[in-house]
Amino acid sequence: MARTTAAPRGGAWTPWLYLAPALVVLAGLLVYPIYQLGLISFLEYNQAQVSGGAPTTFRGLDNYAELFGDSQFWSVLTATVVFAAACVISTLAVGCALAVLLTRIRAVPRLLLMIAAMGAWATPAITGSTVWVFLFDADFGPVNKLLGLTDFSWTYGRYSAFALVLFAVVWCSFPFVMVTMYAGIRAIPSEVLEAASLDGSSTWRTWRSIMAPMLKPILVVVTIQSIIWDFKIFTQIYVMTGGGGIAGQNLVLNVYAYQKAFASSQYSLGSAIGVVMLLILLAVTLVYLRLIRRKGEEL
Repeated sequence: MARTTAAPRGGAWTPWLYLAPALVVLAGLLVYPIYQLGLISFLEYNQAQVSGGAPTTFRGLDNYAELFGDSQFWSVLTATVVFAAACVISTLAVGCALAVLLTRIRAVPRLLLMIAAMGAWATPAITGSTVWVFLFDADFGPVNKLLGLTDFSWTYGRYSAFALVLFAVVWCSFPFVMVTMYAGIRAIPSEVLEAASLDGSSTWRTWRSIMAPMLKPILVVVTIQSIIWDFKIFTQIYVMTGGGGIAGQNLVLNVYAYQKAFASSQYSLGSAIGVVMLLILLAVTLVYLRLIRRKGEEL
């Protein structure tokens, strides 16, 4: 009779022992700040409390009631959702179009396009934003000179400023979509694409009827990831519109929270905005994780 070796005691805890150092670091970097964020959102915590001139009192849900009763909050939330949606749609359109282009060009142009995309992706957000502001500067910007727009300030108008920021966001975000979708396209059996070509299918018809359905799991994951990134944009808006535009016309939630917490010293309201954003992004992240798991089961 063959002898069986019993599993060593404590074997179930071995993976957790290896994960313990990383979990401790994550707890310090994520759990404790989130706890403090939530705690401050329930307190009366302004400049007087920070300087010790007044006691810290518990307000309960009063900060959230004040926040939800502020019409500016709902205006900023609406602008954030619309702007994030525009960024996601534009990023997906550019990234998917270039991914298809990569499959149809030769090796050298493909390599150059990849290098250019990786350069845009690797550029720090504050650096890229500064470059875009210079390119569209009303006095010295080469784009205005090329278009013949004399003394036209892109950051003065609300919609033109949002459009300028959208250009910068798409520029630094499309490489992730392009590379991910290109990898997915390369995984499609070549026989399927060759059969579509022999049947006279156009590029758009091939993408819509064959490639898009097969790439749906990857496309959904990329979309959710883009939503998470674009919903919490801060640097591009803050740098390119000077902190939210004229009279706050280009505010998004992240910049709005910054203004409440640090410009106005209303740390409680700023924390409440942060908690609301956290809950929204947590819901999106849960959907993202569920889709990741489902995609893994399909594979």
